[in-house]
Amino acid sequence: MSEAQLHHWKAPEGILLPNFIIGGAMKSGTSTMHAMLAQHPNIFIPKEELGFFDIDNIIEHYDFNFFDKKTQEWTTQDMDRNPQLLWDWYSSKFKEGEGKLRGEDSTSYLTSKFAAERIGMQEQDIKVIFMLRQPSKRAYSNYHHLVRAGVIAHSFEDVLQFHPNLVLRRSLYKDQLEAYYRFIPKKNIKVVVFEDLIEKPKEILLEVCDFLGVASDELDPAIFETHANAGKFPVFTKPQLWKNHWFRSYGNSFNLKSLPLKAPRRVAKRAMMSKLATRLHGIVNPLKAKKALPMNAATKKFLDSYFQKELAGLDELVDQPILHKWFE
Repeated sequence: MSEAQLHHWKAPEGILLPNFIIGGAMKSGTSTMHAMLAQHPNIFIPKEELGFFDIDNIIEHYDFNFFDKKTQEWTTQDMDRNPQLLWDWYSSKFKEGEGKLRGEDSTSYLTSKFAAERIGMQEQDIKVIFMLRQPSKRAYSNYHHLVRAGVIAHSFEDVLQFHPNLVLRRSLYKDQLEAYYRFIPKKNIKVVVFEDLIEKPKEILLEVCDFLGVASDELDPAIFETHANAGKFPVFTKPQLWKNHWFRSYGNSFNLKSLPLKAPRRVAKRAMMSKLATRLHGIVNPLKAKKALPMNAATKKFLDSYFQKELAGLDELVDQPILHKWFE
């Protein structure tokens, strides 16, 4: 990225920045880590994901951009044209946390080289926490997330055959982390393995508190039992996929009002119709807290083989023995 393109991405004077970021990976325990840290009396984290440092990246945030079919115009989160608006929006998310250690979580950051460079160029040091999960299982969980979100209308195996990037790219941790080590000092990056967080939450949270420089003795012991964002699945899968096929624009309705640059009224109205259809569908086919069906064994074996090759060298990169926990 050229210096001219980066110019507006350096925070102006007076802008509140986070002291730390939980940067992904998606479906790897980021919500649980957020929930645990947010209970610390000296930490503040906005409830919602912000996605600010890659807010203009359509690949990471397809639902941050709006196309008006009538005018044939796009509404995008453009930093070059609206720097003050975007920075003021971001800064406003941390006003409640003045005097505390401020954090945010955005699961898109790990996959974004833009975010790595932009976070690294800030004058204030920002620490980054990355949660990594067994890559095949993370991809399968990501698939179910996209089904619930109204984005995917096909089976897991069909997605792997025809649109594998949708669910696999966020598990390519080695290449993604390399960008962060290039732009951010290694001492400011903490890698946490999801399976370790589940097995020994107290030990991991104490490590994270030490990394952030906050006292762990102020934690309520009940925090260690926190599990946020538990899986919910539709009672009937096929009707959910059918609904997603016919009302896919619902996937773009989550951020109609929350972004710095709002969707045009016509676009918002069309998306809200899909949202209404989704709500009606939810009455007859509600989401229930339950375990997902096991991944097809042959599919798991196929994905494990792929990821073992793609993630070779991850242990050496992060100075942790991780791969043996994921692959037999």
